[in-house]
Amino acid sequence: MRQPLSLPFTTLLAGLKAAAEETRLRILALLADGELNVSDLTDILGQSQPRISRHLKLLTEAGLVERHREGAWAFFRLDHRNGAAAAIRAVLESLDHDDQQLAADRARLAAVRKARAESAQAFFARLAADWDRIRSLHVSEEAVEEAVREAIGEKPLNAFLDLGTGTGRMLQLVAPLARRAVAVDANHAMLSVARANIERAGLSGIELRQGDIYALPVERNAFDLVLVHQVLHYLDDPARAIREAAAVLAPGGRLLVVDFAPHELEFLRAEHAHRRLGFAHEQIAQWFAEAGLDLVATRELKPPRSDTDKLTVCLWLARDRRVVTDWPLQAPEKEVA
Repeated sequence: MRQPLSLPFTTLLAGLKAAAEETRLRILALLADGELNVSDLTDILGQSQPRISRHLKLLTEAGLVERHREGAWAFFRLDHRNGAAAAIRAVLESLDHDDQQLAADRARLAAVRKARAESAQAFFARLAADWDRIRSLHVSEEAVEEAVREAIGEKPLNAFLDLGTGTGRMLQLVAPLARRAVAVDANHAMLSVARANIERAGLSGIELRQGDIYALPVERNAFDLVLVHQVLHYLDDPARAIREAAAVLAPGGRLLVVDFAPHELEFLRAEHAHRRLGFAHEQIAQWFAEAGLDLVATRELKPPRSDTDKLTVCLWLARDRRVVTDWPLQAPEKEVA
């Protein structure tokens, strides 16, 4: 049963005042289905950009909506941290789903998402040949995804963070387990691909943020699972990225790194911007230890044949050493083979 909210009178009053206007309520109803930018809302609501911006400013100041930058763009979503926003979510859930105005807004939202998906797929199509070549060098994506599932288990997550989300595939895989899911990528175009993919998958409420993996735009001590999938080999300083990932883990939280074992495929460095040609178990374990993490499991996914021109995918699972105090201890998880 949902626990009743307990909010200061002035907080709830400010939230209700901000929401009690036709356009702002329509905006909130749209944002309940996922994050949008000003241009999206302008197209959907048929109003000028300055007017939409003013409404968003009022909603943000009231703590109902949060704003985050993505390159030159700004995206908006319902604020998950604010109690007044939680109260407004309950109001939005009581709206008639078949209301003519809201149904028309949802239809225009679907058109905006369709255009976004087509643009994202056109971008991805230009990269597909390179991606397919790299994928052919190691075990199937299905095998890697199954190994990730086994590593993290099936227990619900409080908060999940996907670093270097790329197309958002790992986000689609893990986010359904999480009460809150956040993804970070440095590339705006890739975030557009991820956004289109998660919308196509029917996932909502996921936070996508453009940011630096060395200076993450998320809270410290907040996530019980952080995933870094096929990212470290692109970095000049992987150890620093691991330290930054460890800093956002909640006490007892887990960090899962998926990358390649050491190899000698120099063309990946020359043609695909790989900075590192894989990682040894000892190196990863050392970086984990320096970040205050304990390596608890490793797994190797070797290619079907022991060819020297094929890659071995490795999974390294680490746990934060601090005692869990923020939420109940979970039963021991299944060990990764």
